[in-house]
Amino acid sequence: MAKTLLKDLVFARSGDKGDVCNIGLMAKTRNIYDFLLDTLTAESIKEHFKGMVKGDVIIYPMPNINSVDVVLNRSLGGGATCTLRFDQTGKSMCSALQRMEVDADESLIKEAMEADEAIMKKYTV
Repeated sequence: MAKTLLKDLVFARSGDKGDVCNIGLMAKTRNIYDFLLDTLTAESIKEHFKGMVKGDVIIYPMPNINSVDVVLNRSLGGGATCTLRFDQTGKSMCSALQRMEVDADESLIKEAMEADEAIMKKYTV
């Protein structure tokens, strides 16, 4: 096992609906998706945000696209028109979650790196 950041294993995107932020985590491989389901918990995510998330955290698995949707209730200081936060619409929340440290098998980290290399090869001219 080795410590790594979630950003090494997933792609992410986030946005808002009022005072709710949702973060889509897209696993780089199916094995990583399975790892996410075993590793990520509502409690660990809420702890990672250390008081920024005032409501419940809900994780919705999406196996057909190897992704999870993480819903952070009461996480945006009231929402875009009500908050004094710099990031009123939660666009940076995915980057913040990607900084979460996890213990992963070294073979999984290698698999993620190989997936990145394959993507770069495919889309680099």
